[in-house]
Amino acid sequence: MIKNTKCECGHQNPVGTVLCEACGKPQFEEKMENSGELLEMRYDGVARRSQRANPNFIDKVWNFFSSVKVAVYLIIITLVGAMLGTVFTQETMFVTINPETYYKTKYGTIGHIYYKLGLSDTFNSWWFILLLVMIGASLVICSLDRVLPLYRALSKQKIRKHMQFLTRQRVVYQGPIHENSAAWIERAVTPLKKKGYRVHTEGGALLAEKQRFSRWGPYVIHIGLIVFLLAVLFRGLPGLHMDEHYWFPEGEITPIPDTHFYLKNEKFTVEYYTEDEMSEDFKDQGKVVPKLFETKAVLYQCVARCDDPLAEPELKEVHRHNIQVNDPLNYKGFQAYQFSFENISELRSVQPTLVDKETGEVYGKFKLTMNDPDTEYQVGPYKLVLKDKYMDFGLDEQKRPISKSGEPNAPAFLFTITGPGLPEDGGQYIYFPYLQQQQYYGQDQLNQRLGGTNNKLELDLAAMTDVDIIEYNSYLNIRVDRVMPFVWTGLGIVMIGLIMGFYWQHRRIWLRVDDGIVTLGGHTTKNWFGMRREVSSFLQGMGIEVDEKSLDNGGNRS
Repeated sequence: MIKNTKCECGHQNPVGTVLCEACGKPQFEEKMENSGELLEMRYDGVARRSQRANPNFIDKVWNFFSSVKVAVYLIIITLVGAMLGTVFTQETMFVTINPETYYKTKYGTIGHIYYKLGLSDTFNSWWFILLLVMIGASLVICSLDRVLPLYRALSKQKIRKHMQFLTRQRVVYQGPIHENSAAWIERAVTPLKKKGYRVHTEGGALLAEKQRFSRWGPYVIHIGLIVFLLAVLFRGLPGLHMDEHYWFPEGEITPIPDTHFYLKNEKFTVEYYTEDEMSEDFKDQGKVVPKLFETKAVLYQCVARCDDPLAEPELKEVHRHNIQVNDPLNYKGFQAYQFSFENISELRSVQPTLVDKETGEVYGKFKLTMNDPDTEYQVGPYKLVLKDKYMDFGLDEQKRPISKSGEPNAPAFLFTITGPGLPEDGGQYIYFPYLQQQQYYGQDQLNQRLGGTNNKLELDLAAMTDVDIIEYNSYLNIRVDRVMPFVWTGLGIVMIGLIMGFYWQHRRIWLRVDDGIVTLGGHTTKNWFGMRREVSSFLQGMGIEVDEKSLDNGGNRS
C-alpha cells in the first residue's frame, strides 16, 4: 500500500506522487536507486485521482473511464460497429421501402438477420449512441485526470532540482567549471535566451523552458473531439437536424412538419430526352428518360398563429428558387433538394354549378375542394350543407356508401340542400365530380336509393375550366442541419491540437552548480536528437567541448 510521505526537501506530496512536486526527487527511491532507469516524465510524476489507494464507487467509475486502455477498447468496438453498419445499405438511404421485407428479399437470410440485429440502422441505434457517449465520457475524464495535476506541476516548478532528478533525465551532463558558479550561471542566461528559452535563476541553479504550450496539444485534441461528439449526438434533438422526404403537390402551399416553414410548389416542369439525344444504351429499349425536372418553389415562414390548429397561419415569403437536381433551395441552413416526381393527374377542386333540372335556371357556382372542403355553401337562394364525403367512393354489400381509402381516387360528396321548392328539412343529394362515376352508379337512381328527396336541383360542371387538376407531385428531400458548424468547429480544434503537438516540443533544461561541478539535465516531449544537439551547442558556447552523443544518458528507455 502506497503511503503519503514527506520528501526530504520538506514538501508534503499527495498519495500517488512519483516525483516530488517541489524538488523532483524520485519517491520510493529504494526501489529505483540502483536500477538505472530513467524517470517517468509523462505527467511530471504528479499524483492523479485515478491513483487513489482506497477508491470508493465514484473513484472506481472514474478509474474505469480514465484508463487509456479502456478508451482504446471503446474506440475499437465503435469502429467495428461502424464497419458492420456499412456491410449492407442503411435504412436511411431509402424512404419508400419496407425495410423488414427489403433486407430479406435482397440479401436473403443474412439480410434478415442483419435487420433483426438492428444493424440496418446502426448509426441511430441505442448501442452505437451509448458507445459515443462512453467515448465522450472517457475523453472528459482522461483529460481532467491528467491535465489539472499537470498544470499545477508545471505552473509551480522549482528551479533547483534534486540531483537524482537531474542525473536520471535522458540528456545529462556533469563536469567541472573554472569560474564562480554565480557568474557562470549568469553567463548561461544569454545563449539560452537566444535559443528561445525563458530562463529563471535561483542562486546556483537555472531553469530554461520553451514551448510549454505544446504540452496541451493532446488535451486540445480531446476538447475538439468532445465538441465533435456532442454535435453528432445533438443531431437527434428536434429542430437541430432533419433529413426527410415529402410530397409537394403542384400549386399548393404545404407545411413542413417540425418547422415553421411552408413550401409552395408553384409549377413543376419535366423535360425528356428525345431519341436522338439518348445514349446507345437507352435508344432501343423504349425507355423515357427525364432530362430535367424542376420545382419552381417559394418558401414561406410562419410569423403568427403558427401553433393554432383552428386559425389560418400568417405566412411571410422568405425565399424563391427553382429547385433542380444538385441545385437545392438554400435558406439559412434550410435546404430542399429535388429528389423525384410523380405524374398523378389528381383532382384538386371543382366548381360545380347549381341548376334547376326542370327549367334549366342557373343559380350559381361554388368551389369544392377535394381534401378540405367547407361544410356550408350558399348558392343563390339555396344553402348546401356537406353531410359526408367519400374520398374513394364505393358500396358495401348492403349497397351503403363507403370510402375504400383515404386517397381522392373517386370522390363523392353528400349534401343536404334547403331553399325554395324543397322540403323544410332539405333534400339530400350525392354529387360525383367525375362524369364516369355519375354514369357508372346512375346518380339520380343512387340518390333515390339513398333516400334523397331532391328532384328539383342538380350539380353540374359547366366547362373544364371549372376543374383544377394536380398534374405532378414533386418529391423533395428536406434537410436542416444546424449542428454542422459545431462539427467543423470540433474538427478545427482537433487540427489545432495536432499542429501544437506535432510541430512544437516542450523542452526544459535544469542546471545546478555544486562545488565547481555543473550538473545539467534536459527533457523534451520528443525529438531527442534535436534536444541533444541544442544542449551540445549551448555547452560549446559556454566553453565546454562535449560530444552530443555522450549526453545521451544510459538506462532503460522503453
